[in-house]
Amino acid sequence: MTTVTSTENYAAARPGLRSLFILTVCEAKMVIRDTAGLIVPIGLPLLILLTSASAASSEVIVNDRTALDIYVLPLVFVMVLGAIGIINMPSFLAYYRRSGILRRLGVTPASPFMVLVAQALVSMIQAIIGIAVALIFAIIVFDANLPVNIAGAVGVLALALAAMYGVGMIVAALAPTPNSAVAIGLVGFLGIGALGGMFGGRDALPTAVGDVGAWLPVGAAVDALGDAWAGTAINPVSLLCLLAAVVVGAGTAGLFFRWE
Repeated sequence: MTTVTSTENYAAARPGLRSLFILTVCEAKMVIRDTAGLIVPIGLPLLILLTSASAASSEVIVNDRTALDIYVLPLVFVMVLGAIGIINMPSFLAYYRRSGILRRLGVTPASPFMVLVAQALVSMIQAIIGIAVALIFAIIVFDANLPVNIAGAVGVLALALAAMYGVGMIVAALAPTPNSAVAIGLVGFLGIGALGGMFGGRDALPTAVGDVGAWLPVGAAVDALGDAWAGTAINPVSLLCLLAAVVVGAGTAGLFFRWE
């Protein structure tokens, strides 16, 4: 009888949605207090728009969508997702691991995986805000257009965020300290960004290098999002590349990530 009662009490004490909500609010406060992590995903894309949107907004490509719509906006949105998923998130997890928070959570009813879920929810909210700010700014200032395939664009953005999170989990799994997580994440983001056309079109790269960049998360996300914006068929190879990033990231994290 005593054993059954203890089991029932433990089951009743297991955290539910309210606990997840509280943890998510705490994660959101941590993000808000991190000034650089809060400003960069929003401020840097706006800077890119200010420097690139004016000329691109006058060049119509297809379906009344301009180069701003098809090339610049997708790159700006992917930069928001990359900064959040590859740079911000791993630094928080590395800090929690270094300070012993994840280890302490492991001996309580609140599983450390709840931290991952809370981080994912906060990242999603931050990504929505960053993308919304950039889109509204582009529409008001540069007369940008909404995507022809709105559902496809939303789906690509969701998959791209998952892919960036996959890359970020690799960083979180391998980085021993918070500072190294930021350094590795920044170098990784800039590296795959450069190959994906962040600092100029991939046409300027050697053909083989440009092809590799199109398979990496930034290039694949920009291409797929550009297709959705133009209303053309989304290249399934781009979607498969994003899905592969999710799978590889999850597998790597499962093998190497340690809670302490």
